[in-house]
Amino acid sequence: MTTITIQPGSVSLAEWKAVYRGAVPTLVASSIPIIEASAATVARIVAKGDPVYGVNTGFGKLANVRIDAGDLETLQRNIVLSHAAGVGESTPAPVARLMMALKLSSLAQGASGVGLETVELLEAMIAQEITPVIPAQGSVGASGDLAPLAHMAAVMIGVGEAYTPLGRVPATEAFADAGLEPLTLGPKEGLALLNGTQFSTAHALAALFVAENLWQSALVTGALSTEAARGSDTPFDARIHELRRHRGQIETARALRDLMSGSDIRESHRIGDPRIQDPYSLRCQPQVMGACLDVLRQAASTLEKEANGVTDNPLIFSASDEALSGGNFHAEPVAFAADMIALAICEIGSISERRIALLMDDSLSGVPSFLTTRPGLNSGFMIPHVTAAALVSENKQRATPASVDSIPTSANQEDHVSMAAHGARRLLPMVDNATAVVAIELLAAVQGCDFHDPLTSSESLEAVRRIVRVDVPRLDDDRPFHPDIERAITLVRNGVVVEAASVELPAVAATS
Repeated sequence: MTTITIQPGSVSLAEWKAVYRGAVPTLVASSIPIIEASAATVARIVAKGDPVYGVNTGFGKLANVRIDAGDLETLQRNIVLSHAAGVGESTPAPVARLMMALKLSSLAQGASGVGLETVELLEAMIAQEITPVIPAQGSVGASGDLAPLAHMAAVMIGVGEAYTPLGRVPATEAFADAGLEPLTLGPKEGLALLNGTQFSTAHALAALFVAENLWQSALVTGALSTEAARGSDTPFDARIHELRRHRGQIETARALRDLMSGSDIRESHRIGDPRIQDPYSLRCQPQVMGACLDVLRQAASTLEKEANGVTDNPLIFSASDEALSGGNFHAEPVAFAADMIALAICEIGSISERRIALLMDDSLSGVPSFLTTRPGLNSGFMIPHVTAAALVSENKQRATPASVDSIPTSANQEDHVSMAAHGARRLLPMVDNATAVVAIELLAAVQGCDFHDPLTSSESLEAVRRIVRVDVPRLDDDRPFHPDIERAITLVRNGVVVEAASVELPAVAATS
């Protein structure tokens, strides 16, 4: 198990990606005095007796209700219990762990007023693989991801269930097995654990990390489809893209040129081809995929800032002994980033499906109809294309922006919300859909290139063809397609397609 030391507030996307993939985060030692100073500030504020939201008052619309000093521990416990009201399927464990790590980094910046014991327990839970069972539905992305984070905090006080190396068990059992003790929450601690955008941010980051591989894989399959359809590489000429000046477009065109460099298939029709221009799904790949790359990079920039920010309320400022109420818990930046990622995922799958459709049509592709030598007797790739179309339409429906929606809560005290949690939760399933579409294109493009034998493509694309043919034989007569598609999905999802191409492809962000 890999351990990485993180500096709260300055954690890179590559480090967050490592945590998502199983690395254990530990805080730098310099965090300790900052955490202790923040907790001491809360103690002084409580001693003064002035009303401070969530410390000695009720929550939400009940903020005007003062809480007696003897009830402050109960207040913090009650907020956790009452807010653990999520429903639906459990959050995937890697996403939940990332959420915990994001919360750890936030609390360790000394603006939340929690004690060192609370931070150390969260750190220990991650290290010992105690991952709270967190129902995925129930956050509107403002006042923090309250319900999901409450389920995390509930486990910390010994309530609820957790995933452990021994399976899903009650929180008390998980702690006993690990030699840990549940927390007794002090003033502000329950609220600090619940307030924040970590659930939404974790989902959005997880999707960003896998969307990078999706984008790169689709670039490879797009180049293969261009070869299968005997398309032109002229639209990828650097001079075209330099005139438009979009960085993603320029880099995408360069990558497509590299992927196709040295292709005998391309050279075979460079002279005398009666076709003047290719369909957009081939010709406009730099413009479409480049735009997707730019959008993903913008989302990455937003999420890197959010992951390193403090999204609690109120915020504790030790230098002046103040607790300031604000709205950092409002997840509008995450909602916008999630919507941007959704649009990019949708378009990656959409243009991939269009290339599959092109290869089905012998009048456009120049290869046998539906990529089978005996169309009619065999249906060939007819229905895999239908599957791809179904998945693309599903993603189109899911890509409707979440950030434009809002619904008032807490008796209109919380009257505008971001819907970031909903926007971020849909992303991983969308990536799964688009991955399947790209996998189907991979199979179709390789089959299309088979019809050009003995002509070969570039070294890069021939390497991809070979790794596909190891797992999936050429389709001569109809057979069940599901096993072939599943094998291709594995090749795409695991990054094998990108690795086989051995071409330096643009990256979404510095995530590796």
